[in-house]
Amino acid sequence: MPTPADTQATARGVSNHGNSHMAQMQASRKGFCSVRHGLAFILQLCNSVVFAQNVDLSIAMPAMVNNIVPPNQSNDSTERPPTDYQDYWNETLKEFKAVAPVYDWSPEIQGIILSSAHYGSILAPIPSGYVAGIYGAKYVVGAGLFISSIMTLLIPLAADAGVTWLVVILIIQGIAQVTVMTGQYSVWTKWAPPMERSQLNSIASSGILLGTFIVLLTGGEICQTMGWPNIFYIFGGIGCACCLLWFSLIFDDPMNHPFISTDEKEYIICSLAQQSRSPGWSLPFKAMLKSLPLWAIIVSYFCRFWGSYTLTAYTPTYLSSELQVNLKDSGILSSLPFLAGFIFIILGGMLADFLLSRKILRLITIRKLFTTIGVLISVMLTASLYWVRSSLSTTTAFLVLSAATSAFCVSGSMVNILDIAPRYASFLRGLSHMSSFAAGAISPTVAGFLLGLDSEFGWRNIFLLLAAIDISGLVFYLFFGQADVQDWAEEQITTHF
Repeated sequence: MPTPADTQATARGVSNHGNSHMAQMQASRKGFCSVRHGLAFILQLCNSVVFAQNVDLSIAMPAMVNNIVPPNQSNDSTERPPTDYQDYWNETLKEFKAVAPVYDWSPEIQGIILSSAHYGSILAPIPSGYVAGIYGAKYVVGAGLFISSIMTLLIPLAADAGVTWLVVILIIQGIAQVTVMTGQYSVWTKWAPPMERSQLNSIASSGILLGTFIVLLTGGEICQTMGWPNIFYIFGGIGCACCLLWFSLIFDDPMNHPFISTDEKEYIICSLAQQSRSPGWSLPFKAMLKSLPLWAIIVSYFCRFWGSYTLTAYTPTYLSSELQVNLKDSGILSSLPFLAGFIFIILGGMLADFLLSRKILRLITIRKLFTTIGVLISVMLTASLYWVRSSLSTTTAFLVLSAATSAFCVSGSMVNILDIAPRYASFLRGLSHMSSFAAGAISPTVAGFLLGLDSEFGWRNIFLLLAAIDISGLVFYLFFGQADVQDWAEEQITTHF
């Protein structure tokens, strides 16, 4: 790994030879054919696989326990295709019995199993992000992807061995997946020019939604026709194949990449000459705790993911209970918002970088504008779901549009860490993920409590609470969010608790 002195010397050399401007122009013209964009698409693929592995247990669970209850067939005024629900579920159960084993797990046991992947999530992001910042993302992320894939392949065997073994496997898998999610952020401190951060990060992050979309779209069909173990074998095997791609093509910085052109290498190094220093082992904890711009990002993460986790966990239930949609159709409809989010994350990143490169808007204005668009429009659509529940088509349209507009936040507050503290980006990404996982641990429980407390207005209360929390996070971010590198992130600070 190059030292700070090496990096700065290289940058000076480029400047002295008068090649920096030409390198920038040539590298910029490469567009999506550049090595750095290739890295973003490889990360997109890895994120897709990891999140497919994360979701596949939820898809397979009905087939594994064989205790599906037909949805309520009341509310004839709801728009939906005519279906004989009882016959559908009977045929589904027969096919599940024929192709795979089933287990006698109570709802409580199922809840423990489904939650076990998140047990290590709250604490794992910080050490994984910190280690990736020190040693680089290649081996940290690669190891996480490999372990997650192996654990995915072992899930059918663990399920036969007993609940305890299955929970242990899922805990290990969850920690490995968090390592992939947080460790990869250190890549962009060495590879992403400031003018392209939104675009490159959005391409990589879009894999999260793409993987979820693929599993929701195909998982039910795989379980029903091939047997539920195959959903783990398929995505576990794909993950192992991605590991070979990752270790073969990924390098922690452009200096060590064997195939990158000289022009692109010089362009990246010149762009990051003042930000490419190693963070070292010590961290400015006190300064971080006092930093309102950092807290603005963390609070934004918590509030954004409160709504995200709520909708991910309860959209199928809402479609089934309020609109009487069957399992197959529910999976397809639930996947559409993720497809929309995948597309608009990439478009939002390209638009943000366009506005910045053309100097149409200042960086902080872009971050706050995109966050405002992502929050306000999606919140208005989500809060209206209760009042349009008589129409399946309107509900689906609102969910899709909400996910599409919400994706703009990825180029807003979600990428803001790279602006204020690129030196500690991987560690702080882990800290932000810890905030999002805390929201994920609380929000589904609160939603379930609201449904149990008031069966008539429970869904309305869930959507209104989601809107109130999201808007509160937006207001906090608009007041305290910044885009300048903070003082504590520019120089090494050795003060500790």
